[in-house]
Amino acid sequence: MARTLAFPKLPPYAVAMPLYRPVTVLTGASSGIGRALAHVFAERGHELALVARREPELAALADEIAARISHELIARGLEPAVLINNAGFGLAGAAAALDRGEQLAMIDLNVRTLTDMSLRWIDSLTRHRGGILNVASVAGFMSGPNMAVYYATKAYVLSFSEALHRELKPRGVRVTVLAPGPVPTEFQARAGIGRKLPRLLTVSAERVARAGYRGLMGGKRLVVPGLGNKLVTFMPRVLPRSLMLRLVAANQSGRPKARKEGWPRRWPEGTA
Repeated sequence: MARTLAFPKLPPYAVAMPLYRPVTVLTGASSGIGRALAHVFAERGHELALVARREPELAALADEIAARISHELIARGLEPAVLINNAGFGLAGAAAALDRGEQLAMIDLNVRTLTDMSLRWIDSLTRHRGGILNVASVAGFMSGPNMAVYYATKAYVLSFSEALHRELKPRGVRVTVLAPGPVPTEFQARAGIGRKLPRLLTVSAERVARAGYRGLMGGKRLVVPGLGNKLVTFMPRVLPRSLMLRLVAANQSGRPKARKEGWPRRWPEGTA
């Protein structure tokens, strides 16, 4: 004979209480734009859950990182109200010359993990009428000889995020894609990269973070910080693609080449 378990009747306010505490989840929070985003959101009262592994470790965990984050949040009684997908990296050099496994790892982190994270918590984001901030790059507006796979991953982030903005808007979920240009970060000094960033296009990580926050809170579809970078994103609409390819190839030719004795140099988010 089946047993029926009786529970005491709860007051209306108790029934409406959420099971998990809402937080802002931020990946790639250890440096550069990620660290600046953490400061900006914290200053505005957001409780943060930071994923701050260094980039090589993130790449190694790309296949399982979203599941791990989900497990850790549930174990702590947390769920995302806002999601910031900032983790990612870039590789400089001709695609045929770079390590194939490294390039596939870049796709896993920049594309697959970002997609998994964006779709995994839609119900939670809907409950809290929250949002998603995906970090792309001005590179996503064009093809990139000598950084071919990186540029392609950022084109995906741009396209996916803009479509998701349209799909989730009726559910009260804001989706914004942040597309910065060159951003000076500590990575360049650590790696010994002496390449001077173009002054017209360079925007600080702090300014990028503030622009991203305002864009997300304002429900904007796309945020491109800096007038120079806005002009760059307009160029592919008016210039022949063959000319754009030559211009990008010429710009990327100044990147340091892959080291023969080991892995090629990597660029984390905000340096391309």
